[in-house]
Amino acid sequence: CCAGTKETAFISAVTAAGLVHAVTRSCSAGNVTECSCDVTLRHGGSASEGWHWGGCSDNIHYGTSFSRMFLDVPFKNMTGKSWSGLVAMNLHNNEAGRQAVAKLMSVDCRCHGVSGSCAVKTCWKTMSSFEKIGRFLKDKYENSIQMSDRIKKKLRRKEKSQRKIPIGKEDLLYVNKSPNYCVEDQKLGIPGTQGRECNRTSQGPDGCNLLCCGRGYNTHVVRHVERCECKFVWCCYVRCRRCETMTDVHTCK
Repeated sequence: CCAGTKETAFISAVTAAGLVHAVTRSCSAGNVTECSCDVTLRHGGSASEGWHWGGCSDNIHYGTSFSRMFLDVPFKNMTGKSWSGLVAMNLHNNEAGRQAVAKLMSVDCRCHGVSGSCAVKTCWKTMSSFEKIGRFLKDKYENSIQMSDRIKKKLRRKEKSQRKIPIGKEDLLYVNKSPNYCVEDQKLGIPGTQGRECNRTSQGPDGCNLLCCGRGYNTHVVRHVERCECKFVWCCYVRCRRCETMTDVHTCK
């Protein structure tokens, strides 16, 4: 369903980034025999500034290489002109996910010295949390670029007036406009949002304004009955009250 859309671009990028993140974490933890910490940084730093590389820097190089081998090779084996555009786009979106992990790497340091004077610091490179990487890619999803479906030698923007603007390595690309996810479409496997429970006070994706796609919502009262204020009575049983609460539930029209 829905190939070549903004959503599939986001899924491609998140999958590639997630694989880099998971493999790299395993390397740093010593759980993979083929890799370990990033040893390329070991004898560097800045003595004049009082710090040096140490600890265990995340080996993003191995994680990135593994992600390319695992996710990109199947696409590269696909043949035929009808596939060429989608293949090029998927490969780009995979790489955009990996670029996000690399871009958001940071340097952590630990101080050494008498009484915490921080006369010398040991520093290492570490990946950001996957939550931060996901937020970065979500922003790229919101600003993804539509490409021309007539791809010859390279990917081109659909808008002719913008074709001179270069496409960044971190940009997410799509060809087809997304279907209307608000309305049920059994052929595409889209359930729609009619009847979905929503939060009337939320401004987020679970809020009634967004989830109901402007159709409004119905409100009905749900009665909950449960045992409450339970006490142990000697000897030997539990005595409870029967509590009843009424809750407003909102569902999309």
